[in-house]
Amino acid sequence: MKFGWFLLYKLPAAFFSGVRVIEIDEKKCVTVVPFRWLTQNPFRSTYFASLAMAAEMSTGALALSNVYRRTPAVSMLVTRMEASFYKKAKGAIFFTCEQGHEFESAINDAVATGTPCHLTSQSTGINKDGEVVAAFSFTWSFKAKVANIQFAS
Repeated sequence: MKFGWFLLYKLPAAFFSGVRVIEIDEKKCVTVVPFRWLTQNPFRSTYFASLAMAAEMSTGALALSNVYRRTPAVSMLVTRMEASFYKKAKGAIFFTCEQGHEFESAINDAVATGTPCHLTSQSTGINKDGEVVAAFSFTWSFKAKVANIQFAS
């Protein structure tokens, strides 16, 4: 399935807002949120929730790439988010998370130990001039799904 279709069906708010993954590999993910009618606030800048969507996607895509088709299956969930805003978000804002290897390690730990594992990831948003606009922190929880075997008594 193409990523655009995935966004449309699984994250329609991000799809219609124009949030996109523009680069991803095993180490990092870069997303972008455009400034347009669907992402703006009344102050002529990008709405904080639109920024949060793009920031979360830069971390979540790295997590998802490590749990996709994994055996055993691994569930993932954001359990905490923090944000700091430094400049007015005008124009396209690019969010980068460079913790791909840390996601891989945390997910491997969750599978190996059978207990939930947490990872706090960082995503930094910059504008076209390279200025930091916002920084987000997301804590992800990973848990291996164990088959629930029931025995007849």
